[in-house]
Amino acid sequence: MVDKVYLVTPRGFCAGVEMAIKALLWMLKIYDETIYCYHEIVHNKWIVEKFQKNNVVFVEDPAEIPNGAVVMLSAHGTSPSVENAFNDKSSLTVNSVCPLVTKVHHEAKRYTDEGTQVIYVGHKGHDEAIGALGVSPENMHLVENIEDVEKLNIDDNAALLAQTTLAVSEWEPIMMSSKNKFKNLHMPRKSDLCYATTNRQSAILDVLPKVDTVLVVGSENSSNTKALVKMVESRNVQAFRIEDTSDLKSIKINGNVAITAGASAPDHLVFNIINELKPIKIVDFEHKNESEYFPLPKELRNNVKLISSFLEVFNQSEINPKKINGIANDKNWSATEALSSL
Repeated sequence: MVDKVYLVTPRGFCAGVEMAIKALLWMLKIYDETIYCYHEIVHNKWIVEKFQKNNVVFVEDPAEIPNGAVVMLSAHGTSPSVENAFNDKSSLTVNSVCPLVTKVHHEAKRYTDEGTQVIYVGHKGHDEAIGALGVSPENMHLVENIEDVEKLNIDDNAALLAQTTLAVSEWEPIMMSSKNKFKNLHMPRKSDLCYATTNRQSAILDVLPKVDTVLVVGSENSSNTKALVKMVESRNVQAFRIEDTSDLKSIKINGNVAITAGASAPDHLVFNIINELKPIKIVDFEHKNESEYFPLPKELRNNVKLISSFLEVFNQSEINPKKINGIANDKNWSATEALSSL
């Protein structure tokens, strides 16, 4: 029996995911044709399937799209060569990359231009790592652990960058090892780690003394979701990654439970799981309130403004008030509302 469920805040969608989901929805509304998206727009099974049912096709190579297609590049970031290949075939390419990932790409280019070798801490095969390493493939070196750092045979003049979704516990040992090995190591003035990933980890650490189990809602290919689970387990507390309510059948939970969600997980999945658990009491546990906002990609902003003006002139707001409010004031329109309009 579950006694208390601690509903942890912050959880779920970060500003980058909010922006990417809303951008893809606007593309569906603006362009009356199939939208091709490079990689999953975000790493969440439910969201990907929702868009697939609404005329979005996810691809892994520019060769998969027809000439003249409308394309979105995912929030995880795209290498310059791949983006150029999409631009050569598409009629329009909208880049929904998270600004925090763009920061890492700019750092990689700057260090490369300065003749500095770049050590990139990330997960091999992850979409974000693939995109970042593509900025300067001959000059960047992927490491996943301390052993990889020790094997590096590069000049002492090196720089250290990171995949934004790493756990602090993953990043810090590799950072210290790199500092010990490379005495002239360069690092960005501001950390590469995503604010949302760090906030969700800090919130869970605060609630851990109160609970017996932590449930992390998110998909298997979500790096920040897996990082949350790994961090909890490192504190000797039981943790499970939960895709949806069906996963509850295979685990046994008693006592007090904390529930959070990775940065790509929609909140309705969290509440579905809580309803299935039927706790005696639900406790709101707020660690920090997030207010970050990332505007729509520049390629979409003018079109969105034009649609807003058209609907206001012709008094068509009755079509869907929520939707029109979203056009006129994107900051106050959430990705949750966007998804509910599909």
